[in-house]
Amino acid sequence: MPVKRKILLADMNSFFASCHQAASPDLKDEKVIVAGDPQKRSGIVLAASYPAKAKGVKTGMPLWEAKQLCPEGYYFKPDYQMYVDFSAAILRVMREITDLIEPFSIDEAFLDVTGVTRLWGPAEEIAGMLKERINSENGVMCSVGIGPNKLIAKMAAGVEKPDGLTVLNSRDDFKKVFWPRPVRDLFGVGPRYERHLKNFNVHTIGELADFPVDILKKRWGKNGEMLHYLANGIDNSPVVPGSLDEHKSIGNQKTLSKDYYGLENIKVPLLELCEEVGRRVRQEKYTGRTITLTLRDKWLQFFSASESISEYTDLTEEIYNVACRILHRRWNEERAVRLVGVTLGNLIKKGFFQGDIFGERERLYNIDRTCDVIKDRFGENAVMRGVSLTKGSIKNDK
Repeated sequence: MPVKRKILLADMNSFFASCHQAASPDLKDEKVIVAGDPQKRSGIVLAASYPAKAKGVKTGMPLWEAKQLCPEGYYFKPDYQMYVDFSAAILRVMREITDLIEPFSIDEAFLDVTGVTRLWGPAEEIAGMLKERINSENGVMCSVGIGPNKLIAKMAAGVEKPDGLTVLNSRDDFKKVFWPRPVRDLFGVGPRYERHLKNFNVHTIGELADFPVDILKKRWGKNGEMLHYLANGIDNSPVVPGSLDEHKSIGNQKTLSKDYYGLENIKVPLLELCEEVGRRVRQEKYTGRTITLTLRDKWLQFFSASESISEYTDLTEEIYNVACRILHRRWNEERAVRLVGVTLGNLIKKGFFQGDIFGERERLYNIDRTCDVIKDRFGENAVMRGVSLTKGSIKNDK
């Protein structure tokens, strides 16, 4: 009989604002708002403390509107290095509990505690200990969801905020809590899916769960089948250990100036980022085997997933192929993308080159090295991929 998994999803509450409050304890109970430059497209609210939210300030709101609602608030421009430092410190706390940790974004991570309950106690006690340590050691509150899989844990974490702890031990528990809720509350369902599902007279998660899967597949293919699984609380994906530790990885990300819809459109900036990451890895004489894809949608919700490969690589094409595999498996193509990021992790200093019997890796190696030599001599734009001449290129994304 298979072991029943115990999965935690720890979600830091109002993370960016909480980091500023933790860095300045006198702001603990104040109205703290993190927003971009109002002179640019980024002049929107990225995070707000709960006292600021009580005044009506919401994530994604224009900065000018937030200042009208909360003129007495403390406003900060984003400090991403500080957020990365806090995230790394929180991950260190998690690693002292279990090594099965998968960062989902800079402020969320899955923990598989199935194998450590004899050491630390039941999953609920582990969650309580984790919350207390993160708060006492880093000054950040978090909400934790517990479930038998990653999907249910993720959904459970959003039930009670801030500082919540929600336990859903089974799919039956999931059904009782979420089936009466609007279909928009289901992870992975955005406004476009919600609108289309209403045309099928599907308004709640329970109605979606009972809707004929054949019709969903006919309308949306694999994504339709995935909607059926999500609504029924089915998720067999493992917790894949990964790291956001910048000292063990090299990556890059780009915030886009418009919504990118569809996998083929997203793959244009994705390829360009893989090109940049591969070049940096080769310049610093590293090679790695864990590729992480990070995406953020138009509602500022982050997604991150990793995949490790058998051979270490610094080849752009191999990094890109794995990133595309993650994209196709895990991303809902009707969900608009506003940020794309790629990271190569598990780095080691490059030793020998491992070829293959058909010479394909050697061909890719020669292409990358030739392009690197040209760029070193004549500049980064001396040679570029064909996609960089298309409308979707991040080089044209001004």
